[in-house]
Amino acid sequence: MPKKHSKRYHSAIKVADLTKEYPLKDAVDILVKFPKAKFDETVELSFRLGVDATSGEQNVRGTTPLPNGSGKKVRVLVFTDDPQKAIAAGADHAGLQEIMTKINEGWLDFDVAIATTEAMKTVRTLARVLGPKGLMPNPKSGTVTDDIAAGIKAVKAGRVEFKMDKTANIGVGVGKRSFTPAQILENALSVLEAVGKSKPNTFKGGQFIKSLTISSSMSPSVKLASTEFSKY
Repeated sequence: MPKKHSKRYHSAIKVADLTKEYPLKDAVDILVKFPKAKFDETVELSFRLGVDATSGEQNVRGTTPLPNGSGKKVRVLVFTDDPQKAIAAGADHAGLQEIMTKINEGWLDFDVAIATTEAMKTVRTLARVLGPKGLMPNPKSGTVTDDIAAGIKAVKAGRVEFKMDKTANIGVGVGKRSFTPAQILENALSVLEAVGKSKPNTFKGGQFIKSLTISSSMSPSVKLASTEFSKY
């Protein structure tokens, strides 16, 4: 959250009382009235989960399509022995050994990496490089697949991946400030449902989603009413 003495914050609190909680639709309406930055800010949902972040069995991650896309141009790399086919399907970069060499030398000019099942056997050696940056292909996120064309299409259309951090928090982009309130709301509802359904089977008792806020890159957060997520 921006510092309370910032001009942007003081402008925002004229729009709404940021100490209160709001239904998602109202929160989106408030957000779009906040002062805008000079760039098209990303709108994000921020989840605080009630799971045990130290338990591997309660790790939360997944993917979900955004009905209205992400508003972001996604650069896709495909690890494959048939790069021409991948490029024809819409990949920005494709290949295997030569691409892996470039990555080991520091090249990372892509946003999402997809791998065929066969290529993944070799790509696993890049785990230490790609893993910490969230770029490692993973079957759970749909980025290890033999249907490369469908994988590329899903990613380019606005499928987003979410993953819990070490403090049981998740941040997921749900669009841009240039989107209409209806588009942001629809995307946010899709992400909320996807995260809600990702509750681990080992999580028993308590509230899975403890708190939820929505904000843009340069705005304060708007708290969401617990009625929006208490069913999870």
